[in-house]
Amino acid sequence: MNNQLSHVFARCAKENRAALVGYLTAGDPNVQTSEKLMLALAEQVDIIEIGMPFSDPAADGPVIQAASERALAAGSHIQDVFLIAQRVREAKPEVGIVLMGYANVPYTMGFEPFAKQAKASGVDGILLVDIPAEESGICAKAFKTHDLSQIMLLAPTSTEQRIALAASIAQGFIYYVSLAGITGAEMGEVKNIQDKLSLIRQYTKLPICVGFGVKTPAQAESIATFGDGVVVGSHFVSQITSNIHDDDAMVSSLTSSASAMADAMKR
Repeated sequence: MNNQLSHVFARCAKENRAALVGYLTAGDPNVQTSEKLMLALAEQVDIIEIGMPFSDPAADGPVIQAASERALAAGSHIQDVFLIAQRVREAKPEVGIVLMGYANVPYTMGFEPFAKQAKASGVDGILLVDIPAEESGICAKAFKTHDLSQIMLLAPTSTEQRIALAASIAQGFIYYVSLAGITGAEMGEVKNIQDKLSLIRQYTKLPICVGFGVKTPAQAESIATFGDGVVVGSHFVSQITSNIHDDDAMVSSLTSSASAMADAMKR
């Protein structure tokens, strides 16, 4: 496991709480404002997931799809993603940084140069949502060479065979998708999530973070009672959408929203 991610989860465990993982799409609504938003979010969360904008984000719902569209329309490029990651690392040395997105972006750049630049920018881990465990070898060597944790996804439909395979490959943490659907949908039943995490823990000692559908502090608080981390994405991105013509309001709304989630999880 990348030491930075290990330190984050160890620190949270010592404080007897789950980690708050926050997602925003890089370059949304433009690179300059996105940097401000990422820095504001980094002040509130333990791990920040920086989304790599992509033209066909098939796993995402309308909120994050629109974020990618805005970022691309503003001319955002993978180099902007690295620059934002570097700014976050410089401002918050203790935060975990994960790049999240689709394989087309690093595949086009080349996994080796992508991994090298990601590491140089202060990134700790990579989550490529459309590379299943069975195909993870395509990028494993490059990520390992540059000490980047390869984070795996599991879902309610994951069989024990798939869980075992993903657990044998995963580094950093496992991202458990709470529902069989897209980002921003309604969160799955808490009891079902808890039962699935109990099964996954039979196959790994890695931290398990739960995401997809977490929209309220109450939901975050509930998941935090048994998960090692809670991932909030669409809800944070929606703070941009709700204040699209006012940068200061975007930052203020995002900060308040993330603070409320963090406070709920500490209870």
